[in-house]
Amino acid sequence: MIAARFWAGATGVGICLGSIMMPEAGAAQSIRVLLAPDVQQLEVHTDQTIWVTDEHDEAWSYRPILRIKVRGRALILNGKPVVSDQLTLRAGNHDLKLWLNGNGRRTALHASDDKGGLQISGVIQLVRRGKGLLLVNHVDLEEYVKGVVPAEVNSAWHPEMLKVQAIAARTYALYQHMLSATRDYDVVASTQDQVYRGRHGIDERVIQAVESTRGLVVTHQGAPIYAAFSSTAAGITEDAMNVWSKDLPYLKGVECPFDLESPFYQWKASVKLETLEKNLRQQGFAVGTISAITPLVYSRAGRVATIRIVHSGGELTLRGEDLRKTVGYTVVPSTQFTIESVGQDVVFSGYGAGHAVGLCQWGAKELAELGYSFSSILRYYYPGTELQDAALTQAPPVPQTHAAPPS
Repeated sequence: MIAARFWAGATGVGICLGSIMMPEAGAAQSIRVLLAPDVQQLEVHTDQTIWVTDEHDEAWSYRPILRIKVRGRALILNGKPVVSDQLTLRAGNHDLKLWLNGNGRRTALHASDDKGGLQISGVIQLVRRGKGLLLVNHVDLEEYVKGVVPAEVNSAWHPEMLKVQAIAARTYALYQHMLSATRDYDVVASTQDQVYRGRHGIDERVIQAVESTRGLVVTHQGAPIYAAFSSTAAGITEDAMNVWSKDLPYLKGVECPFDLESPFYQWKASVKLETLEKNLRQQGFAVGTISAITPLVYSRAGRVATIRIVHSGGELTLRGEDLRKTVGYTVVPSTQFTIESVGQDVVFSGYGAGHAVGLCQWGAKELAELGYSFSSILRYYYPGTELQDAALTQAPPVPQTHAAPPS
């Protein structure tokens, strides 16, 4: 017989059920998605009961709202303290809606989720790291892919392109999953890996693209590939070696004259000189007043590999990607740029958006509209690969990293 302890909270009734066996998620492939690091407060809603277990299999239930706060070594669950370093939250087969809370206000996990919260399927795991919590969504791989596709491309695009994106996203996730055994999560729900917004934006076109390619991944020598993709290559895609110092045979540059319709094909941007100087110092570079910025070395694809910055304290040589990171990835969309002028403002003009390694999304869109199949598009952007059922793949080798270009 299990002794249950009940208490009334401000947002519902909590029940401590002692040590019980909670229903497990299905046996399908699960991906661990980091939704947010260093969470201090979390609000969780569902139409059904929220089941919570800790690392010792102690269990509680809440309905319909659970509010969690970090307070020292304790976690406060609807006003009641629980000493735990790990909690698992689930609502059976029902979705959960999440908000981050702070200063008495709800904060959306993504701007598009402001009104309804981030709606997710699967299981939530809260893992204490430092003074906060990692917020990790354990979700079925195919449901995860459905959440990535509309976050990365427009679901109104050609059906073959949606299939391309679904397979690339599935492949990338599986690759990371196979190499992440020592980590708390497989992928991050942002451009650090690939954008994931839970149930947001999923429509019939997305579902059809994912279900019609269910289980298909891009492989090289029987293992999932590092399926990199970005928005707009604007000419030639880039070698992985030039961006990440990784020698991957299927991530070599290919011609890409197909993305002329991209809104990011050509661009111009500017940044305040004093802002650039400040950002460089925050990155640990000792720079004085900048007088000149000059590209030094270009990649085969025409992107800036290294750049020289002349300043009052001497000279600084940076990788093009490092300068882009310093200025801001949204300010300078790619390293395929020239410096028009250096005055109070540094003016850039350039082409393309993203790192340009692997699949070009706008190029793939055009190829799909021209009648090419998803399989031929994937083989073009990932040369030397083939499509395979994920269940039949083996773990990929750890990519060999070479010394970065001189900086």
